[in-house]
Amino acid sequence: MLKIAYHPIYKHPLPEGHRFPMMKYELLPQQLIYEGTCTKDNFFEPELPNDKYIVAVHDAEYFYDLLNLKIGAKAARKIGFPLSEDLVERERIIADGTLKGCEYALKNGIAMNIAGGTHHAYSDHGEAFCMLNDQAIGAKYLLDQKLAKKILIVDLDVHQGNGTAEIFKDNASVFTFSMHGAGNYPFKKEISDLDIPLPKGTNDTSYLNILEETLPNLITHVQPDFVFYLCGVDVLETDKLGTLGLTMEGCKKRDEYVLGTCKHLNLPVQCSMGGGYSPEIKRIVNAHANTFKVAQSLYF
Repeated sequence: MLKIAYHPIYKHPLPEGHRFPMMKYELLPQQLIYEGTCTKDNFFEPELPNDKYIVAVHDAEYFYDLLNLKIGAKAARKIGFPLSEDLVERERIIADGTLKGCEYALKNGIAMNIAGGTHHAYSDHGEAFCMLNDQAIGAKYLLDQKLAKKILIVDLDVHQGNGTAEIFKDNASVFTFSMHGAGNYPFKKEISDLDIPLPKGTNDTSYLNILEETLPNLITHVQPDFVFYLCGVDVLETDKLGTLGLTMEGCKKRDEYVLGTCKHLNLPVQCSMGGGYSPEIKRIVNAHANTFKVAQSLYF
């Protein structure tokens, strides 16, 4: 059975007019059940994780400043959300959804998190709606628990996974791959193990050709025994914060290719949803829902 991390805290109240589409976290599970992609049995509710898994990745001083709401005003502005106890609890619970998802992926081949993909969180600071890097926390957990030896992070959000690149820059056991809009935030990129910056307006055909030329060779080179997939839908042509030109169908084919490759090679994969900022919330939810449909059709 496909296991999906979801907690009501994922939908966090924000000031009126905030550009982050928080409503998607409530609508997406409802949509998956309504369409018949999932039932309530597919969902599990993450909890607060053991802090040791977080400080294995994040600087302890930064983490405890977050917990105690002692982050400075400038650093808080970079995060982009009004800081609160509930917000920090939400981020920790999202990380637990990915941690538990790692275990489910090892059992079932795949697991999903309705939220997560917080790849702009660095070891010592947060930015761009990200405070704790859920997939980095999951990767370090797998390595420390001897559940994986070599990890590949496939980050196909429209924004470069700058925090993830920084966290693992000196860790040969984790290979970071980011394919993103060249002109997108962050404007000062970090160096992933493999970066593919794409020109503005890159369409379905070009995008999929590059992905299909890259991923099999990358897997052959890296020889991972676990994959993290960050499947942001901000690659869509309608996205307000993205520069790429994918259609809904192209975005779905991207997911089919990545997940189909992992399935074919028996590589367990944990998926976090990442970004999506199209003006219509319905479009964001439908694009994310397609990822879950692809997972169900391929694996179960």
